[in-house]
Amino acid sequence: MLYTFLLVLLVIDSIVLIVAVLLQAGQGGGMAASFGGVSSSASSFLGTRQTGNLLTKASWWCGGLFLGLSFLLALASTRSRAPKSVLDQTFQNAPAPVSAPANTAPAGAANPAIPLKPAPTATTPAPAPTTPPAKKP
Repeated sequence: MLYTFLLVLLVIDSIVLIVAVLLQAGQGGGMAASFGGVSSSASSFLGTRQTGNLLTKASWWCGGLFLGLSFLLALASTRSRAPKSVLDQTFQNAPAPVSAPANTAPAGAANPAIPLKPAPTATTPAPAPTTPPAKKP
């Protein structure tokens, strides 16, 4: 809750700081001249001297407030979340590997390029049957 409130204050302060810096007239006219010239700037209704003092003071105060809020937010963010190391975590047991289901088909059926029976490597002639020699009459 406090962190969100400080963050909203920082955003509002940064917007006011941007406006205060951009409206200041620099040595060359500054960005104030590009927003409609001198007649529409803050110096038209406050006077030249008071506008310079007001914008200068607003810039200093907003800058200091910005630094202070940034520092407080940095402290608040580190206290709420402590850094954790991966090495501090305990190792959990790995799940058991899932075995593949038993394949009921023959090995060659899954891949038709693999023959089911190995091909003969060399052909040898079959031995001739041996018959007893015939007797002559």
